[in-house]
Amino acid sequence: MPALVVVGAQWGDEGKGKTTDILGTRVDYVVKPNGGNNAGHTVVVSGEKYELKLLPAGILSPNVTPVIGNGVVVNLEALFEEIDMLESRGADTSRLRVSADAHLVAPYHQVLDKVTERFLGKRAIGTTGRGIGPAYSDKAGRLGIRVQDLFDESILRQKVEGALRQKNELLVKVYNRRAILTDEIVDYFLSFAERLRPYVADTSKLVNDALDRDQLVVMEGGQATMLDVDHGTYPFVTSSNPTAGGACVGAGIGPTRIDRVVGIVKAYTTRVGAGPFPTELFDEMGEHLQKKGGEFGVNTGRPRRCGWYDAVVARYAARVNGFTDYVLTKLDVLSDLETIPVCVAYDVDGERCDDMPMTQTGFHHARPILEHFPGWQEDITGARTFDDLPANAKAYVEALENLSGCRISVIGVGPDREQSIVRHDLID
Repeated sequence: MPALVVVGAQWGDEGKGKTTDILGTRVDYVVKPNGGNNAGHTVVVSGEKYELKLLPAGILSPNVTPVIGNGVVVNLEALFEEIDMLESRGADTSRLRVSADAHLVAPYHQVLDKVTERFLGKRAIGTTGRGIGPAYSDKAGRLGIRVQDLFDESILRQKVEGALRQKNELLVKVYNRRAILTDEIVDYFLSFAERLRPYVADTSKLVNDALDRDQLVVMEGGQATMLDVDHGTYPFVTSSNPTAGGACVGAGIGPTRIDRVVGIVKAYTTRVGAGPFPTELFDEMGEHLQKKGGEFGVNTGRPRRCGWYDAVVARYAARVNGFTDYVLTKLDVLSDLETIPVCVAYDVDGERCDDMPMTQTGFHHARPILEHFPGWQEDITGARTFDDLPANAKAYVEALENLSGCRISVIGVGPDREQSIVRHDLID
């Protein structure tokens, strides 16, 4: 059976965790192929809220094997804090498997992340300060520490020494910070080794073997399309490829194993951190969406910037990911609005642009061309079929479907697992 990829279609926080959790009741493996503890998922099960930052959302489904793939950068301290939190609430985490090839976030990565952001000043990217970017930089620069290195102290020490030779020059001479000692980093990593050992596996083989057995594998992408280091709003992006193609690399499977690519898109748009955002609202309506939608970061608590639905972004995401389906989330947040604007195109220096501008300059200059749709005043959180929705809500969904270049197969009308309307089965 082929794999299914779940991808954020905007700037993150679209509800990927809930979608993966819903699918997780029917699948065998849920794989996180990229990112780290810089992006979180909120999953609500039977009224209980779980905030997951590093673990795949499928960990809450009792029959699922959750996998942290080789493309993830793992903060071991954060990993075990999350495991302890789930176990204290009765969840079973023993099925978790972590790739031996995954890279580790070291304490010096977090130090560098924070001092670099301060050094950039007004040009700061708006990172979470979790050390994700520096960890990926070391991976690309062949200075990284991997999970498997924890089980060979000699190799671990050599790699840490090599990394710190460069890092300490930067910390001491540029940022006026103290040098970091090799022993403290080696001891830090070794303190996790024995607890981590039972979870470590050749996850590429594990996942490919599962596919060979006709088991269903869901690839749960972190962050989102517009934060992709190649296809997002560079440089205000993450340091990995959270688009569908990156899922193959980050999990160690071939592209021919993927059959369905599901994009998660919010009924409006949000963004955390710096960077261009054409439909952003700076008035009371932006505050209304933020408050009613609970738009505050799982990881940092930072308020999310809010704006209207951007169909240009949705079409772009459908193109670069090859979406087969969209899941539309948080439709209920728009209830009680008289009219709902949607960005259908951009005005870029006086010219209409129906597609994503080719250059960063063009995107920075983009102004939304809005089309207005009538709202609805009914409470839709109890709707379970498309026909249960008010006429104007159905018309809004159909309009977004026509504008976004992909069918909308599932509609979220509330935070709980059961508050979803299925128009087309994602697994068939």
